[in-house]
Amino acid sequence: MELNKQIILQFIRRNRAQIRAFGVEKIGLFGSFVRDEQRPDSDIDLLVEYGIGQASFKNLMHLAFFFEDSLHRKIELVTPSSLSNRLKQYVVQEVEYVTLTD
Repeated sequence: MELNKQIILQFIRRNRAQIRAFGVEKIGLFGSFVRDEQRPDSDIDLLVEYGIGQASFKNLMHLAFFFEDSLHRKIELVTPSSLSNRLKQYVVQEVEYVTLTD
């Protein structure tokens, strides 16, 4: 499957209940796929915000495996607190969030 921004965003929308089950409150796509600069070896960059008490290694790994197994691409998951201030300014400018509520 040829992945692009729209396919990834649609995947997130279709699977929002499963994504919420991993403790995620907010999720957005950024990086090469948002800029339409992806290559066949590009990973998928996701900015993830967890609910209170939900940010665990287990939830992070389950979420990463869910995306990797489904989209057959390496996934880079980051949280806002894990970004340096310099990098955060670029991510915030380009991130495209998907609403996870019904």
